[in-house]
Amino acid sequence: MTIPQAGTDLSNRVGLSASEGAGPERSEKANVIFEGSPIDPVLFCFDGSDGSRAAMRAAADLINRPTDAVVLTIWETVATRLALAGAFAPGSTGGADLNDEEESYARSVAEEGALRAREHGYRASPMIKESFEGIPKAILETADHFSARLIVCGQRGRGVLRSTLLGSVSHSLASHARRPILIAPEE
Repeated sequence: MTIPQAGTDLSNRVGLSASEGAGPERSEKANVIFEGSPIDPVLFCFDGSDGSRAAMRAAADLINRPTDAVVLTIWETVATRLALAGAFAPGSTGGADLNDEEESYARSVAEEGALRAREHGYRASPMIKESFEGIPKAILETADHFSARLIVCGQRGRGVLRSTLLGSVSHSLASHARRPILIAPEE
């Protein structure tokens, strides 16, 4: 499956590939494929963790289906991850090969999440987005872009110290979201 670049008008196209004139080069931040254009979709934040799977199950108990859904997986380059953590890495951080592996892994996770969402009765499409300024911001930008009617995410339960030092995606989403959000704890 090929996933077209962000910025592509997908409202009348199905399964468009990048080689078919899908839009800007790889430097864009997001990749997405839709069967039609989603209408006020549910936005699932899916990283393949038990928490993201539990959140998807919790939402299935609360939301009438079928409904449109976007399954979003955020990825970061090694350099971005180091910069956001305040680290300094002289020289190479692994280069394009590691970044390509991160992007490829994110794509497979998003596709797995969309498959799981379809099993729960959603009309789900996978989406990956590269984060440059932190995962919560990328999620909120995507929710705004699609006018998501609900953001669904899991909670990892890092503990007080780790959450204080590393931050919490779910806490940041709850603090900054301008739309409803469902945060489900790990089972």
